[in-house]
Amino acid sequence: MMQSTNVTNQETTNNISLRSAHAERVSKLSTQEPAQVNRETGLKIFRDMTLGRRFEDKCAEMYYRGKMFGFVHLYNGQEAVSSGVICAMQQKHDWFCSTYRDHVHALSAGVPAREVMSELFGKESGCSKGRGGSMHLFSKEHHLLGGYAFIGEGIPVALGSAFTSRYKKEVFNEKGSNSVTAAFFGDGTCNNGQFYECLNMAQLWKLPILFVVENNKWAIGMAHDRATSDPEIWRKANAFGMKGEEVDGMDVLAVRGAAQRAIERARAGEGPTLLECLTYRFRGHSLADPDELRSAEEKDFWASRDPLKLLEKNLTEKDLVSSKELRAIEKEIDQEVADAVEFAIGSADPKPEELTKYIWAEDI
Repeated sequence: MMQSTNVTNQETTNNISLRSAHAERVSKLSTQEPAQVNRETGLKIFRDMTLGRRFEDKCAEMYYRGKMFGFVHLYNGQEAVSSGVICAMQQKHDWFCSTYRDHVHALSAGVPAREVMSELFGKESGCSKGRGGSMHLFSKEHHLLGGYAFIGEGIPVALGSAFTSRYKKEVFNEKGSNSVTAAFFGDGTCNNGQFYECLNMAQLWKLPILFVVENNKWAIGMAHDRATSDPEIWRKANAFGMKGEEVDGMDVLAVRGAAQRAIERARAGEGPTLLECLTYRFRGHSLADPDELRSAEEKDFWASRDPLKLLEKNLTEKDLVSSKELRAIEKEIDQEVADAVEFAIGSADPKPEELTKYIWAEDI
C-alpha cells in the first residue's frame, strides 16, 4: 500500500510540475503586439474558428456512431493557429501544407465544408475524390497542398512551393509572383531531418515560407519536454540565421499579429520565419485514443484558455460585436455542418472499377 501511495504522490507532483511549466512559459511569451481587427475581420475570424470547432465536434459524433471510419485526428483547441495564420494570408494566392490533423486547415483555406466532410466519408464528392480520407485532404483550387500521414512529409513540399514562387519572380520575371507558403506541423516533427534540412535551404535561398509549429505539448503519447533537448523550438531558427518567434497559440489575435509580420518579411524577399505557437488539443491524439496519459490538471489549465472564449471576450469588451450576434453565427455554423453531413451521406461512393484513377497526371 505504501508503494502505491508513493507512486500516486509522485504522479501528482509530476502533473503539478508540468502544469506549472506550461503556465510559466506562457507567462514569459513575447510582448509583441497582437493584431488589431475591425468588426468585419473579427466576425470573419470568429466564424472561421467556430466552423472548425463545430465541424470537428460533428466528426467525433459521426465516428462514435459508426458512420465514419479510418484514422481521424481532431483539431479542437488549436483553432487559433489555423485561423490566425491562414486568415492573415491571401486565399487562392498563397499556399498551405498541412498534417494528418488537417480538417480545419482545409476549412480555413476555403475548402467547402461539404467537400471536407464528403472526403471523411470516402465519397466521390470529397475534395480528394474519396481517395484520401481524413489525413490526405487536397484542393488545387484552394491551394491546399495536402495533408500527410507521416510527420514532416509536408515540409519539403511546402519548401518546393516557396521555391516556385521565388523562381517565377526572378527567372521568369513574373512580378505578381509573390505568394507565400505556410507549412504546418507539430512539435513531434521538430527532431526530424526534414525539418532541419528545409530550414537550412529556406534561409539559404531566402524563400517566402512560414514554418508554423503547432506545439500542443504532446507527440501522440510523448510529452514534448521529454523528447527534445531544447523545448523552445523557435530558438532553433537561430542556428540558421532565421527569424524565430514564439506566440500564444490560444490567442488568435496574437497568432495573426505574428503571422502578419512573417508574411510581410516573406513578401519583401527577407526570407522565412519559424513561428512556434503554444497551443493544446482538447481531445486525444486521435478518436481511437482514450487520452489517459495527460493529467486532469493539465487539461484544465489549457481548457481555461479556450481560444474561442478568449476571442469572444476580446471582441465584446471592445464593443465590436455582441454576444447575441456570436450566438447567431454559431447557429448558422451548426446548420452548415449539418448540411455537410447530409450532403456527404447522400453522395456517391467512388466506383470500384476506378480504383486507380487519379494516380497518373493524365487522369486529372
